[in-house]
Amino acid sequence: MSRREFLTYSAAAGGAILFGMHGGLAMAKTKSHVSLVNTGDRKSGVVSSIKSLGINPVKNKDVLIKPNFNTADVTPGSTHNDTLAALVEEVWKMGAKSVSLGERSYPPTREVMDQKGIIPLMEKLDVHIINFDNLDGNDWLEFKSKDSHWQNGFRIARPIIEAECLISTCCLKTHQYGGIFTMSLKNSVGVVPTRRHGYAYMSELHSSPHQRKLIAEINAPFQPDLIVLDGIDAFVDGGPATGTRANGNVFLAATDRVAIDAVGVAILKSLGSNHHIMNSKIFEQEQIARAAEIGLGASSPAEIELVAAEEQSQKYCDRITAILNKG
Repeated sequence: MSRREFLTYSAAAGGAILFGMHGGLAMAKTKSHVSLVNTGDRKSGVVSSIKSLGINPVKNKDVLIKPNFNTADVTPGSTHNDTLAALVEEVWKMGAKSVSLGERSYPPTREVMDQKGIIPLMEKLDVHIINFDNLDGNDWLEFKSKDSHWQNGFRIARPIIEAECLISTCCLKTHQYGGIFTMSLKNSVGVVPTRRHGYAYMSELHSSPHQRKLIAEINAPFQPDLIVLDGIDAFVDGGPATGTRANGNVFLAATDRVAIDAVGVAILKSLGSNHHIMNSKIFEQEQIARAAEIGLGASSPAEIELVAAEEQSQKYCDRITAILNKG
């Protein structure tokens, strides 16, 4: 029984889902491939990064895309509309059965989508929108673990858990409010409710001394089938909504959240970032360290293979690989 089948079955049984964070539902350890495209063009970045992985997880599947719509701020404050459109178009070309978009934003989600023009764009591309703000109480599934840093567990939107094929698309940026950086792992904060059943989950997250560990632990109950990171524009300080901008001119794709975030931190180091990024080893960053500890992906640079999507990206790829391996 797959992870997703197990979770779907458990959710149907009712009550909180208990899971261990050391094995059990964790990913098996294998060499994690991350594809890299050095480009300033979002459409070619999406297409080339995915194609370079050599996989097609979407064919004949109902696909759910989780973007970064924490706010409606200009990219990398939020997912660029061109990136999202290119991703949807590519998913359709790869043979998806259906495509949906699911998100919970910091301001009301509908307000963020209206500001970004997402609704007419998705309608044009035949994409169903799932506003997590509108989910019923029973559609927020509770997860608990005895070794979690969450005080009493957390909840995940049912569409995420039950997605036949889940794609996460994220940005490349620092986070000034305790997260240190926000890429693939932190993109999952949008699948947890702000408040539900009388409990303020986001208040706990943002006030906890273990914030970065809590971010990693949110990711334990589910696994994206594909992750696409748009790093054409980056925040090297500040974030997540606004910050000090830099040109990353890069796209990444992977199936391992830990690996793609580790590569993303290496890229921030290459761009010259704040002291939290520059003065810490990549796998000592708490988001990455905790995610690796609970088996969500690569546990060291040696378990990551960074691959240039085409010849013109090789120099960029080699430079980032050197930074990654140095830590």
